[in-house]
Amino acid sequence: MIWLPCLALLAFTQAAQAPQREVLVSAAASLTEVFQELGSLWNLRSGEKIVLNVGASNMLARQIAAGARVDLFVSADEQQMDLVAGHILASSRVDLLSNQLAIAVPDDKPRRLLSVRDLADASIRRIALGDPAAVPAGVYAKAYLQKLGIWDAIAAKVVPSGSVRLALAAVETGAADAAIVYRTDIVTARRAREAFVVPAADGPRIMYPAAVLREGPNTGGAKRFLEFLRSAEATKVFARAGFSRP
Repeated sequence: MIWLPCLALLAFTQAAQAPQREVLVSAAASLTEVFQELGSLWNLRSGEKIVLNVGASNMLARQIAAGARVDLFVSADEQQMDLVAGHILASSRVDLLSNQLAIAVPDDKPRRLLSVRDLADASIRRIALGDPAAVPAGVYAKAYLQKLGIWDAIAAKVVPSGSVRLALAAVETGAADAAIVYRTDIVTARRAREAFVVPAADGPRIMYPAAVLREGPNTGGAKRFLEFLRSAEATKVFARAGFSRP
């Protein structure tokens, strides 16, 4: 009997030291904070650790195409998900979230804009946005500005960035006078303010598709986490962060 408590303690210690099952998630940069919160919630509930790899969706798609170990991919646009269609479980693909474009300005130079057309004002010399040739937020922004017929008027002011968060950082550091980002990005900003939000009915259709990777090391965990992301509990977290359901 004298050994039973020791054996129990040893078993508990071994269990505590056992590595957690990980779910490798590649997610658009604009999802950073909300996925950190949801990952922590999921870890407490399931014991599975969410390992986040965040960045521009086009970069993440290239990583997947090159064979990166990923269980779940959440892109900021449908095109990047389409590019890795051969790597995902087609039946798992869902439209997870929606968003809106917005204009951010430095908090020490706050201003309100009546419309996106105000970006043509001479007082706005540099406009940061994700690379319009590749980064989803930049692609959305350029398409919208072309639709309004003002892209040519402001193209010389555009400072392309490697991701939407880098575009926001340009405003926060004073490297740009304004940035076109997602509305949810401005919520996370410390030194930037919202100057204008593109109405959902007028702006581009911004969709965040999510899908489980066919050859991921933890396909089962990815399916469980994706199910959680679609739950009522997760919906409340997304709503607080400014995201909406499609």
